[in-house]
Amino acid sequence: MRHRRWVWPLFAGLLLVTAVGWGAAVSVSDGGAGDDGASAEPGQVQWSDKPGKAAGAKPTRSAAPTPTATAPKAPDVPHRVLYLGDSLAMETQNELGSWLRRTGAAYRSEPVGGTTLCDYIQGRKGDSLVKARQKAAALVASEKPGVVVMQFWGNAWGYTPCMDNIKWGTQEYYDRYAADARALTEQIEDAAKEAGTPRPRIVWVLQPPDALNPARTDGVNDIYRRQAKAARDLTADVGKRLGGPDGKWAEQVDCDAYEQSHGLCKNGRAALHRSDDPQHFCLAKPVEGGRPCPVDSPGITRYSRVVTATVDGYFKPSSSGSR
Repeated sequence: MRHRRWVWPLFAGLLLVTAVGWGAAVSVSDGGAGDDGASAEPGQVQWSDKPGKAAGAKPTRSAAPTPTATAPKAPDVPHRVLYLGDSLAMETQNELGSWLRRTGAAYRSEPVGGTTLCDYIQGRKGDSLVKARQKAAALVASEKPGVVVMQFWGNAWGYTPCMDNIKWGTQEYYDRYAADARALTEQIEDAAKEAGTPRPRIVWVLQPPDALNPARTDGVNDIYRRQAKAARDLTADVGKRLGGPDGKWAEQVDCDAYEQSHGLCKNGRAALHRSDDPQHFCLAKPVEGGRPCPVDSPGITRYSRVVTATVDGYFKPSSSGSR
């Protein structure tokens, strides 16, 4: 997007984030932001059992994705979650990890600021913001997750070289994005098969309302929904919780019961964004490259609760609803 003074952290260059170890299980009754413990060198897993503390134009429809093999049933897969994505994933990674570990799931995050789907695809010619050991297939083969959560805003020209300067909002952009979603799904499935492990279920995070280009959210989310349906994967609709009651972008919204009881309200309102950053949800001042959010932020808590409910509903369908 051209308004870079607002959204530059979303498209920041390469930042290899601290790898987060598989966490221990605690109760899901109380939420809050997470702290995943000591840092590790890029590419290293930091093993930890600490639970953490609270802290353009809309596209026409392209060809439907080719259905892939059915993902395994939840009881047959390890309760491990791999989290991939861009700077929105970077800022939410600690709190999401804290919530997921409270359900009994183990967790590792490998987001990189400024990325998009093609950055995590193996074998793509040209430059990428993601190194080989962080590609989706490599991580699936080594970590053997039961679920892979994908958070991608839809970055394009000027921010990630793997998009080959394709302009955002064009039909070429949406066609390429849909093809990359299919390719990434297939590589994840192939990696699990070659490693002799069950195929992980993919959770596509549906993106929240976009203040500057509302049609972008509809186009990207349509691709995620169709890809999830074709491959029998899942979506987590965080957009319903990260906008106004009319479904449009909002800087502040009325507090829900959780926010009222956990000190996330101010005068009955929950702040989703900083006034100078309409895209991110961390209420702390952004830094170049992005970072895990260091302060309690209602938007990040809402995001984490929705994604956690989707993942836990898959792992525990008898208690959390159907898959």
